[in-house]
Amino acid sequence: MQRRLHHDQPDSFAFTPENRAWAEAQIGKYPPGRQASAIIPLLWRAQEQEGWLTRPAIEYVADMLGMAHIRALEVATFYFMFQLAPVGSVAHVQICGTTSCLICGAEDLIAVCKDKIATQPFTLSPDGKFSWEEVECLGACSNAPMAQIGKDYYEDLTAERLGWILDELAAGRVPTPGPQNGRFASEPKGGATSLTGQGGAKLAQNASVELATTIGDTVKRIDGTEVPLLTPWRRAGPAAEEVKT
Repeated sequence: MQRRLHHDQPDSFAFTPENRAWAEAQIGKYPPGRQASAIIPLLWRAQEQEGWLTRPAIEYVADMLGMAHIRALEVATFYFMFQLAPVGSVAHVQICGTTSCLICGAEDLIAVCKDKIATQPFTLSPDGKFSWEEVECLGACSNAPMAQIGKDYYEDLTAERLGWILDELAAGRVPTPGPQNGRFASEPKGGATSLTGQGGAKLAQNASVELATTIGDTVKRIDGTEVPLLTPWRRAGPAAEEVKT
């Protein structure tokens, strides 16, 4: 598969002030002359802000790191996690199509995406709200089939449930991520058979879902205001900061 920049590019890109501060903090992890080591996190942050990775964004990041534009372009085109074409304004849907999910119904989920979004992956829906792709294992095999929508996992899916989730997102509502069949995490469907005697109040959702819903960034573009900027690696230097815990 060829990895090329999209034919239609915006005129410019700039990090939000908060994302710029975050990016500069990441660069600070590396010694002088080694700032290019921050290329992947900075490209990823640019994609999280815009939804996809544009040529102006790649060049902007390269300039921040003192790199030739072609070197940043090499990284962006090598890794498939970087989206080089526009994605849905609401969400980009990634369907796991590897073994566990495949035998548990991933093809049915792909059929939903073809019906509700577009017949081909990496294609915008008619309203521009959604796009989709099939991806390799996302590491939630015990909760197959599953999909990553935006930044979160939706697990134990059926075709009907995925269709409902897409309808909810299209209407401006964000369904709770995590298992969609009543499971708390990855315990047997019939209920936990070990560690059943632990005390304490049980959370309504597992820790991952709790964090996602608390921050509220499930399908939101990341502008840097979501969580405080913490830079503990600067503690020992002249730019030491008091890190709140």
